[in-house]
Amino acid sequence: MEKIIEINQLTWQYTDTDHPALEDVSLEIEENMFIGVCGPNESGKTTLVSCIKGLIPHNFIGSYKGEVRLFGKNIRDLNAQELAKYVGFVFADPEAQFTSMSVEEELAFGMENIGLGSDEIKERIQWVADITGLESLLDKSPYDLSGGQKQRVAIASVLAMQPRVIILDEPTSMLDPIGKDSIFNICARMKEELHMTIIMVEHTLDRLARLSDRLILVHQGKIARYAEPERFFENVGELLELGLNPPASIVFLDQLKQAGLYDGPMTTSVEETIEIAQSICARKEAIK
Repeated sequence: MEKIIEINQLTWQYTDTDHPALEDVSLEIEENMFIGVCGPNESGKTTLVSCIKGLIPHNFIGSYKGEVRLFGKNIRDLNAQELAKYVGFVFADPEAQFTSMSVEEELAFGMENIGLGSDEIKERIQWVADITGLESLLDKSPYDLSGGQKQRVAIASVLAMQPRVIILDEPTSMLDPIGKDSIFNICARMKEELHMTIIMVEHTLDRLARLSDRLILVHQGKIARYAEPERFFENVGELLELGLNPPASIVFLDQLKQAGLYDGPMTTSVEETIEIAQSICARKEAIK
């Protein structure tokens, strides 16, 4: 697959800080991948995705070294309209993105800014409303919706512009469990149905791991680990030392390995973990 994002020896330090937020980061992301980004608070996750979007260095003051290339182009050479065409960005606080007094107007706003015609705008509104479950809310004010509904509007407004990459920066951090479920369900549908690259920063690691093709661990401004979920969770002890809380099923499998009861690959599937445990119990019973 084509490498669409290339980060080469990137270092970024915000002004008036005493250490870099990112230091000597190199990373490649291929097209049509679902990439999960995790790590402790203040580790540099949001800074990393802000660099991919081009918010850094275009919208922040600081020291920038290295380069980020997006579809072969240096991100510093792309203007705001070009960046909007390539990358959409969903913030943790959906209201930070709202500009309109109805959901329908909010969905249309970004498309109008990139010059789409009225017929195409109407078609795309229906398309994203179906994906995000907003059909019955188009005439409502986005400010009067629940937290989960607001975040769905924010996702839909970015998705409507059909960028080739969509970044979601902790989209469930302000939501209750029902709201979180709705956002993860939308992300799962986006992964299954849309040919695009999705990058999601998230603390709910069990759900993130099941969706992701690869996981990135950011720790103290550096990429501590970048791998497929099965390989990412191979050394649970090291992950704990780096401030990460692996899913309970992963910790359970690791304990089975430590006890010499399991020597197979790690899995992010709870169902597979249950089957492994049942198989071990069956073998123990057979020995008796």
